[in-house]
Amino acid sequence: MMPRNIPADMRKNLPAGQQRTQRLVDQFNADEQNWRERNALGRRRKDAMFPVAPTRAGLPSGYAGILRDLKQRIQQERLRTVMAANAGMVLLYWDIGRTILQRQATEGWGAKVIDRLSADLRQAFPDMKGLSPRNLKYMRAFAETWPDRAIVQGPLAQITWYHNLALLEKLHNPETRLWYARKTLENGWSQPILCLQIEGQAHERQGKALTNFPATLPPADSDMAAQVFKDPYLFDFIGTADPRREREVEQALVDHVQRFLLEMGAGFAFMGRQAHLEVESQDFYLDLLFYHVKLRCYVVVELKAVPFDPAFVGQLNLYLSAVDDLLRQPDDKPTIGLLLCRSKNKLVVEYALRDLKKPIGVAAWQTKLVKSLPKELKGSLPSIEEIEKELAE
Repeated sequence: MMPRNIPADMRKNLPAGQQRTQRLVDQFNADEQNWRERNALGRRRKDAMFPVAPTRAGLPSGYAGILRDLKQRIQQERLRTVMAANAGMVLLYWDIGRTILQRQATEGWGAKVIDRLSADLRQAFPDMKGLSPRNLKYMRAFAETWPDRAIVQGPLAQITWYHNLALLEKLHNPETRLWYARKTLENGWSQPILCLQIEGQAHERQGKALTNFPATLPPADSDMAAQVFKDPYLFDFIGTADPRREREVEQALVDHVQRFLLEMGAGFAFMGRQAHLEVESQDFYLDLLFYHVKLRCYVVVELKAVPFDPAFVGQLNLYLSAVDDLLRQPDDKPTIGLLLCRSKNKLVVEYALRDLKKPIGVAAWQTKLVKSLPKELKGSLPSIEEIEKELAE
């Protein structure tokens, strides 16, 4: 086995394979040293820690510029990728609409066939909510309005489906529709702003001094881009609709629960959100981490925008074990976990928690809190009625 350190003046005489191996050894040693030098919250073990990012004060002078360039690159690449997906979806919708039109002309397809087609397509692609009968009829109208696919491949494919629907519903002249499509791209109009411009007859004021677009409207890479990133039809199309919505709901729930617990004034000290935990080569993120000064223990709150899954208990149990091992002090009580889910089956929750030694409560944030929290929590944590009221709003 090769020694871990070979003097630099001897390495040049090693065979190429051994030089590559030595470089890997050097990188391993550097990683080991980096692990020991990294900032951490609480204690650390050889393969587990709550890492804390270093301050920017001691970083190289060029770091800010590199960070700015990388953020810009990531934003541009995200936008390029999502706009390509958007164009593919719009063209697919045109193809579907064109097929329906052709079948109507040759085989007399009516509303019943469209309803059946919608049901069959949704069964084949359950993640796509854009295959409703109503939307299929919009696709048919879209293809009928734009019989030339080459025109659709232009500005129409570069704006969202919602933009295209606004053009269909509010305008009747093809040239006027194309004018607004081009201006949407040029000015980065969101769909609501596009509707306002149509209502204000912006095309009638083209080239006149009254136009104040540059001063009052956002650039092309902001307003519409933000809308494209949140377009439900787009995320239905690429098959990530449910996770996307779940993340948004979870984020809103995290915001609400954080405010609620802190405003309770019952002893919650906020420690962090999305608290980063490293265990060997895996990364985990705790939704909310508190310290309860009256109970003298940490409280981990996890939120899920989906029904209860027994796997959530294992995940939360991992977090509680890590906090007890790395953050808990000798005079602290065991860490408490609270899991909030979209809904739950009481018996499934009971089986999942049975024989589990760590204190974990499971709540359904649209139903009731499971009455299994430790007795000592009463009066220190919010009551069942208070949690039910807050989570139902």
